[in-house]
Order: sequence, then C-alpha cells, then structure tokens
Amino acid sequence: MTATRQEHPDAVRTLRTLEDDRSSVRLRAALAAGTTPDPRFVGKLVERSGVEPDFFVRDMLTWALTRHPVSVTLPELVREVRSQRPQARSQALHTLSKVGDRRAWPAITEPLLSDPDDEVARSAWRAAVVLVPEGEEPALARSLATQLGRGGRETQLSLSRALSALGEEAVPALRAAASGADPLVRAHALATERLLRDPDTGFGHAIEEAKRVVALGPAADGTDEG
Repeated sequence: MTATRQEHPDAVRTLRTLEDDRSSVRLRAALAAGTTPDPRFVGKLVERSGVEPDFFVRDMLTWALTRHPVSVTLPELVREVRSQRPQARSQALHTLSKVGDRRAWPAITEPLLSDPDDEVARSAWRAAVVLVPEGEEPALARSLATQLGRGGRETQLSLSRALSALGEEAVPALRAAASGADPLVRAHALATERLLRDPDTGFGHAIEEAKRVVALGPAADGTDEG
C-alpha cells in the first residue's frame, strides 16, 4: 500500500523543520529522520548536508542517512560527489565512508583525491581507504602519494593517516616519494612511514624529525640504509 504524506504528518514536519533557521530545531529534525527512517527523507538529507552550516547538525544528517537503506542512499550520495559545491562533495564523501558499501568505490575518482579544496580531498582520502577493494590498495597508495607535501599540518596529518591505514601496501609508494626531489614531499613521506611503523609517534614529532633528516641526510637519524 502506497502511503501519502497526508497520512504521515510527522514526516512532513521533519522535512519542513530540516530547513528551520534554528540549528537546534534542525538537529532534532535530523535525529527524527534517523530514528524513524523514511525513503522520502533521503533526498532532503543529502541536499541539506551540502549547505548545512552547523557541524553538529551535519554530523546528525550523516547519521540519519546511515540509518536508511543503502539501495536508496547510495545513488543520491554518488551523484552528490559530483556537485559543484565543495561542502556537498565533502559531506557526501564523508557519509559514503560511514556507509562503507564498496559499491561506491568507482565514485572515488582521481579528481576527488586531488580536489583543490582541502576538506573535499581529505574526505575523499578517508572514504578511499574504507571503500578500496582488495587488491587495489597499491594503486590507491600511489594516487595518495601524489598529494604528499600538500597543505598545512591538519591536511598532511589526514593524508598520513589515510596512507598508514593501507599498511604495508603503502610502503613502496612512500619510499618512492621519499627519494624524490621535493624536500616537503620527502619529509612528509618519511614521517608517514614512521607513523605507519609506530602509530604512537606524534605527527608533529615525526614531521619535524623527517625534515631534519631531509636537511641533513640519513645519518641525521642514525640510520644506515646500506
């Protein structure tokens, strides 16, 4: 039996209040949409994620989307990663990483992994390491390694975490980058491999030590590559 919106006033109210001027009201609406999933919510939840200014509401929108059937959310999210709006791309990628369905992998394209917007790129890196199919890790590591040296500390840490999550599959790409000409790329690659080997190492310490090694040579950290 097909239900109409008139038969579900609560659903109508939820859709309307997702647009409310008050963030507290939007937060409750997103919570309601996840607590009582309804396929009619999906399009609005995805749309709202792309423009919502409040972090906590965005987080609740993502949670609400994960509560809906993947068969309904996946096509909407994959379409949204091609949006012209950076926030829409970033949030769709973030939600795909939370959904975790590898059928979304083809949507994680090279342009997204190198997106000029740092937040979009970071979301793409996180989604990629969650969604990458078995056997594709080395190719993903090579793609991610092209971004080494990019951005500020937060962006570099995000990339290092993504590469570290690939484990040993990332090592050849990191070592290739560490032998390149760009000192920023070399230092970032060395710091990332150190984090991979010793996850308890702080990124700040690892990157500063790597910069010292790049500046002074391998003997700076007492290693002999033989």
